This record gives sequence, C-alpha cells and structure tokens, in this order.
Amino acid sequence: MRPKTATFGCRKFVAYDEGHWELLREKRDRARDVMLQLARVGLPSVVYGSVARGDVNEKSDVDVFVPCNVPSYRIELAVDWIERRIVQATPNYAIKGELIVEEGVTVSFPLVRMRDRELDFYRFGGCINLDQLNRGVRVPGVDKRLVLILPREGGHEEVPINEMQPSEVARVLGVCLDIVLERMRVLERRREVGRTGVFLLHSVPPDESFESELMAIARKNPVVRKLIESRS
Repeated sequence: MRPKTATFGCRKFVAYDEGHWELLREKRDRARDVMLQLARVGLPSVVYGSVARGDVNEKSDVDVFVPCNVPSYRIELAVDWIERRIVQATPNYAIKGELIVEEGVTVSFPLVRMRDRELDFYRFGGCINLDQLNRGVRVPGVDKRLVLILPREGGHEEVPINEMQPSEVARVLGVCLDIVLERMRVLERRREVGRTGVFLLHSVPPDESFESELMAIARKNPVVRKLIESRS
C-alpha cells in the first residue's frame, strides 16, 4: 500500500534491516542504469524521492529527471522506453515530457522553461545526481505524508514537519520558503479531498514528437497556450 498523503505521524527512528538495504541497492542500480545512459550523451539527471532519501519500499518508483531544456529526441534516443506522455501537474506548473522505461521507472524532462521554484520541488522531496548515487549518498527530503526523512547511520529519522517552522524545513532541504509552504498546502489539500490527479496527462502518438504534440494541445487549450507563451 502506498503511504497516505499528508498524514504526518510521530517522530521516530526507523532502522533498516538487510532486506531494506538490498531493496535500496536494487532501486538505485535501476536508477544508475538509466542515468548512465543519459550521461553517455551528455545529459545530466537526478533521481528523486525515496530512492534519493533511502526510505524505499517494494512499490517505490524510480523517478529520474533531466533538469535542462533539450530537444526531446536526445532523451528518447538515450534510453529505451515503452510509452511517452505529456504531463502537467497544475495549470501554473511547468509542462513535462515523460518516458515510461518500464513499470515503476520513468524519465521526465521539461518541455518549457522551468522556474527556480519548480526545480526546488525535487529538492523538497530529496534528489541526488549520478555522482552522489555512485557514492551512496542519501539526502533529506519530505515524503507525501509531510514527514521529513533524515538519513542516519543504520536507517533514518522521521520528523513530521508540522512540528517544525517552515523556515527550518527550508534550511534543512536547501530550498526556498515558498516551495515548503506550497507543498504543505497542496498535500494537506489532497488529504482533505483525496487525490486530485493532474491537470494534463496526454499520450504522445508514435508518429509525433513531444514538441509537435504539445503545440497541437496548445492550439485547442488556451491555458496550455498561455503558459507556453509565458515561458518562451
């Protein structure tokens, strides 16, 4: 079962057994395979979420993100994939391309210019680059329960962020205060009303590029068109 959204919980230490460490190694090995493929063609990437923090479970996804604007074909040629999608979380958030590599493994990348605040989203949840992955680094980040995961020797510490000042959470994660307040608001809202889905989720046909398909969407959707124009 996936963790519930914004359930907070209590402060505690979670010790990892050998099974947990092995599962983390497996998830990270899969991330490394994908990130190496991207690195070979000069594309930087990060893996974010529980794989970066260390608090994985059997259903944890391996989410890789390419934090730069490049033609989509470069990423498509770098990795093997089975499905392509265009995704936008909210009407004001950056539009991304997404490659499904296999079940539970995705590569995403911006299709429009991203704001610094949007890049902080990945740091909020915890993210590491290929060098950090190779060195076995685990980083702090906040999970969907709004619990701060702090890596420790032998496991991790959990601190509900409602026990902390937002400015302190921002300092620990190295992000702006705005992203902390925004993520708290969004995740608490999801707790109240249930999963809200995404604003845009669109499969890209085999004979179209991400860019051409996004333009076709924009011609029909004024909200998407306005965002593209504002990010050009």
